[in-house]
Amino acid sequence: MTFLEIAQAGSIVAAADHLGVTQPAVSKTLRELEDILGLRLFDRTGRQLRLNAVGRSFQKSAGSAVTTLARAQASIQATGQVDTRLRIGALPTAATRLMPRAAIRFRQTNPHCLVRVSTGPNWLLLSQLREGRLDMVVGRMADADTMDGLNFTQLYTEDVVAVVRADHPLKNRFNATDAQRFPLMLPPPGAVIGALVRSYLRSIAMDHITPAYETVSLAFGRRILLDSDAIWFISRGVIARELAEGSLKALSLNAPMMAGPVGISLRETTHRNSELTAMVTALQQAALNEVYHELPGAAPRP
Repeated sequence: MTFLEIAQAGSIVAAADHLGVTQPAVSKTLRELEDILGLRLFDRTGRQLRLNAVGRSFQKSAGSAVTTLARAQASIQATGQVDTRLRIGALPTAATRLMPRAAIRFRQTNPHCLVRVSTGPNWLLLSQLREGRLDMVVGRMADADTMDGLNFTQLYTEDVVAVVRADHPLKNRFNATDAQRFPLMLPPPGAVIGALVRSYLRSIAMDHITPAYETVSLAFGRRILLDSDAIWFISRGVIARELAEGSLKALSLNAPMMAGPVGISLRETTHRNSELTAMVTALQQAALNEVYHELPGAAPRP
């Protein structure tokens, strides 16, 4: 458990705090584990620890073992009519529309399967997927290193947009010169689209500007936009409803580089049982109904 906590937290300090033990105790446990294995599991940069290739492989095995033990305990203690469960991680671009639509579809044919949906940063959800704590993650595809040991199935392609409130002084086009007069709200560096947005800003000589806010949270970002002149770079799916309703508007970027795949991440070793297969199907069907794929006023597809 100590190793898995360090892998998720990325530091001895954070892992010790979460486990409720001292930092020396966590350091000693990690040192003993690496001595037993005869291999280093992390690359160290100051106080930060990042799993190396060996560590990621060990994380899969250790995480699966812990998950199997937890499931065995739960099966003994379980009561009521819930027979099975799916644990799903949803990234912001999928959490507002795609995942809820799929969950409702899934429930119609699998009423005795509990769907537990977690949100969080990409690195955390994929780490939990690799360990077996999640059965799937739905959202944008991460970089190749982060996807090690995982498979990705694309549902659709989605762009990143520069969003403002409907009556913002900027009209329909993002102008780098004019935009420097307004506060920027960017995805944090750990977000899947973080590097993408910063590459775009670098290409238009805006990478020197310090953002006023960093978030991918719909609740926070939407409130900031409605109450200020901020410009938010965010995946279109996060604010699809607001764009359709007209409370927010997307500025034209003319930047094909800002598009990327959204889909389903699974462990390479995952066995697709009937519930997992049904959820994949529900997600594929829900993807057809995403609001930004529909014509204004069009009825949802069945």
